[in-house]
Amino acid sequence: MRRAEPDELEEQLANQLAEVRAERDELRVAERVLERMTGQLAEERAMAGPVPGQVAGRTVMLIPHREPGVEEDSLPWDQRIIAAVRQAAGPVMAREVGEVVGVDVSVRAKLEPLRSKLVRLADRGWLRKLPDGRFTTRL
Repeated sequence: MRRAEPDELEEQLANQLAEVRAERDELRVAERVLERMTGQLAEERAMAGPVPGQVAGRTVMLIPHREPGVEEDSLPWDQRIIAAVRQAAGPVMAREVGEVVGVDVSVRAKLEPLRSKLVRLADRGWLRKLPDGRFTTRL
């Protein structure tokens, strides 16, 4: 009886070891696939500039992600927004940016698209959105 317990334990451990090794092999394959796909995506992004898109039948310029080699001049009219944020003495609200770039800030329907654009610029790394809703340039 005493001999059976260690033999049973050895068999369980051997099975667990085989499972761990199989899982490790699967992870290695997944890592190689991920590395390959990441490289392909990086190449595709590097080759693609800002791409015009269609919204409600109108052609619009999409905001590219900020990456090495992508300069501010690749942005459509958003360069004015970034310049307004950069020229401010500190973090600014969308209303303040709107006043600088010529948006009628008294009309909420005209201010909200600007706020949305500021958020997209922040999401793509061109600006930084603070928790209080103000925007500043990236360091």
